Order: sequence, then structure tokens, then C-alpha cells
Amino acid sequence: MKITLTYNLKRRDDSKRPDYFSECDSEDTVEAISTALRARGHTVQALDAEYPQLISYFKKNRIDMVFNISEGKHGRCRESQVPAILDYLNIPYTGSDTFSLALAMDKALTKKILRAENIPTPDFQLFISGEEKLNPDLKFPLMVKPNCEGSAKGISISSVVNDREAFYNKIKEIVHLYQQPALAEEFITGRELTVGILENIKTVILPILEIDFSTCKDSGEYFYSWRMKEYQGNKELGLTPSFCCPARLDRATEARIKEMALAAHYAVGCTDISRTDIRLSEDNTPYVLEINPLPGLHPRDSNFPVMAYAAGMEYEDLIAAILASASRRRGMN
Repeated sequence: MKITLTYNLKRRDDSKRPDYFSECDSEDTVEAISTALRARGHTVQALDAEYPQLISYFKKNRIDMVFNISEGKHGRCRESQVPAILDYLNIPYTGSDTFSLALAMDKALTKKILRAENIPTPDFQLFISGEEKLNPDLKFPLMVKPNCEGSAKGISISSVVNDREAFYNKIKEIVHLYQQPALAEEFITGRELTVGILENIKTVILPILEIDFSTCKDSGEYFYSWRMKEYQGNKELGLTPSFCCPARLDRATEARIKEMALAAHYAVGCTDISRTDIRLSEDNTPYVLEINPLPGLHPRDSNFPVMAYAAGMEYEDLIAAILASASRRRGMN
């Protein structure tokens, strides 16, 4: 099969925010996926989505499948930009379609759908200007974050606020700095979990991954902030969470969490692959925080491969499964 791997590469640009390119992929990820595909006998061309003649390339070259990990360039629908081009040109690609990618990027809209599907998610309010009146039913502490960002962009220790003054300061900071609405949601005290869904002939719910931040006390960080994700494993900064996969859960709780993750996967319309972030509250309620239809695939640093490994898969198997699922959907098998 002739495959084009589309991606957006992490860059350093001092004129941008420090977290500006955090969603984008490293050269290691691009190389790892390319190597895995070639090992299965495919011809692979890796193409940065920043390539100025991107549309011309797709028009002029015969491509059997696009393995898409592109995060797009800008805007709340950025993850849909490459898939939208491919849809227009009728070129098959891996992963979720333009609608699902755009929907999942809008956290508030996603949470409304979760509510409609009776999937627990923290109570929330969207602030467009930063001047809106805070819903008195929302209970502190509140988490404040950009509404349309990924990779924990805009999330720091100061994002968890305990009073109205700190709350409005943070809301206005997010609206100004990220030029988009800010989402406020009740902060759920509990255990951090993430669940991977992989459509591999049948839909597979991978072993649940638990991220334990109790080893990060010296850093003052106790949840997935941007610093935690960007510098994870840095001992000098104290950003050394521990991982348990499978998570330390009783069977009933594990089953309910997996049920919620699968329901979220279907509610957003994900295909081939997704990762759902969940907080298990102190009363054992699994609250869906976010759904990522385009999870990171770095072979060592990304959570999704860790869950695949716990299921007995090799990295090459994981990449092959994503490709096979997309091929089946297109009737190519």
C-alpha cells in the first residue's frame, strides 16, 4: 500500500507562547510510525502539513491511504484541516473524520453531548468575553482552561482557583492570551485515568492507565498541567508521575469506567482510535474530562502506546491495527 503520513512537527519559535507547538509531533514519532508501516511492507512518504503545496501534492500523487496525525495550523477546527482536504479529494485516511475532530476540540460542546448521553462530566460554564456572571451553582475549586486547546495548553497550577477574584483573573488571562473562550469546570478531586479505544476488527477497550501524581509533591503539581506533560520524567523539576497499567481498580469500577469511555467514543463519533481522560471521584464516579480522537503515538512517551503494550501489543502491531481499521471502513480489505 502507498501511504502518506501527514503530521505537524514541533518547532521552536520564541515569538510564540511556550506551549504553542505542544500538540505537534516530534521527529521521533514520525520516524517510529514510518518505520512500523514500512516493516509491514508499505511504501511511506512522510509529509509535514505545513508543506505549502499540500493540496497540489495530494492532487498529483496516487495515494492509497493517508496515515493522519496532523494537528493542523490554527483555529478551533485545526485538527480537521487535513481530513477536510482529503474528504474533498476522496482520499481515505486513518482516524476520525472532520466532524468528530472539530467537535472534540470544542470542550464545552463536547460536554453538552456527554450530558445528553448521560455520561458524567464535571459541571461547567463557558466564558466568551470573561465578563459573564459566574453561575452560583458551580462549586469551588474550579478549573479554568482554554476551550479549544489540547496537550494541556493553558493549564497550570494557577488554573485551579478557589475564590472569585482568582477565578476572574484567570478567565480574563485565558481569553486574552489564547484569543478564545475560557471553560470553567468543577475540579474533581480523585484519581487520574485515561482509557484507549482501538477498533481492531472488533472494538477493543485497552487496559486502563492510571497516572499517580503522589510522587510529584515536590513540584506542587498534582494533575496533568502543561508543565507536567511537557517535562514529564524530569527529576530536577519533580515532574515524575508513576503509571499503573492496568489501573488499580476493582472489577465493577473498571467495567463502569470502560463503559463510559466507549460511550464517549461513540457519542463524539470517533473511528479507529480515541483516548478518553477520566477523573474517578472520591465517591467512585467516573467523570469524563476530555476525549481525544487524535492521541499521541510516541512509542515511549505517549499514553496510548503504553496501554497497547499492556494489552500485549507491540508498537508495530498498534500502527498496523489503526491502518487496518481505516482500510476496513473504506472497503479496502
